Amino acid sequence: MKINVLFRFGVLAAVTLIAVGCGTSREIASVKPDAGHVAGENIATQMFEQRCRGAGEKIYKQVDNVDGVFLLRIRPENINFSDQYALDDPYGRDFNGDAYIRSFLRGFYESNYGKSDNPILNSPLHLGYRYVDAIDKADGHRYRYVAIIERPGVTDSSFAKDYRRFVLRRTLVDDPAPRYGVTYEDISTKEERDHWIAGSSLKVIDLKTNEILAERIGYMYDPGQGSNVGGRAPWLIAANYSCPSFGTRRGSSSQTLQSETFVGKVLKPSKYGLLNHVVVNK
Repeated sequence: MKINVLFRFGVLAAVTLIAVGCGTSREIASVKPDAGHVAGENIATQMFEQRCRGAGEKIYKQVDNVDGVFLLRIRPENINFSDQYALDDPYGRDFNGDAYIRSFLRGFYESNYGKSDNPILNSPLHLGYRYVDAIDKADGHRYRYVAIIERPGVTDSSFAKDYRRFVLRRTLVDDPAPRYGVTYEDISTKEERDHWIAGSSLKVIDLKTNEILAERIGYMYDPGQGSNVGGRAPWLIAANYSCPSFGTRRGSSSQTLQSETFVGKVLKPSKYGLLNHVVVNK
């Protein structure tokens, strides 16, 4: 029996929910309420509220009919659950490694979240791009990634005939890179991290003019101040205390697709070749 492509994302979701389930309604109670902790939490709350005044989305220019984007930075492979000072942008975390690339490609949303009767192909939301360029750190070369939706059951009876799988393909390219780039950075200061606050910047850039087309600034903090009592994962818990908010409960499970969602508001994917990606019999 072949492993469904959703397995990888299902494991991540399960880990997230388990970790968050250990917190949320219990995270404050699980921390010993001594005077030092209370004082630290108060400072963190005040600092977080002050940072939130500058948080939010700023879209300066939108572009229609974009075929591809250049991901200038790829999310790390590992999830940061509790490293207080690792500047790896816990707020911006959604997918890791190649999965981050996949999330921007046409067909990803339908394959992992949509239904067979989902009119996603007629909607700009999560439509995705025809291709994505990224630099492979291992060799320093730029590769172009495209998505193929395969139906292996057409020729392989071990699969159901209507089973479809999302496959990532890449080729080395030396032609001009996409005009529009996407990058992120952790903007936390040492003082903020001392109080378990993480800051994030996600930018969309016109690489031809060096113009910033849009930027999203976000912050989150852990009211438990890094406690790991009961299996708490501080940075997953912190997603419940975020601005812009991911939601009042289990915010970390709502972090997925956040980068693609924001970029899609700025760089509207073209509908050229909309159906060409759908099926490749194999």
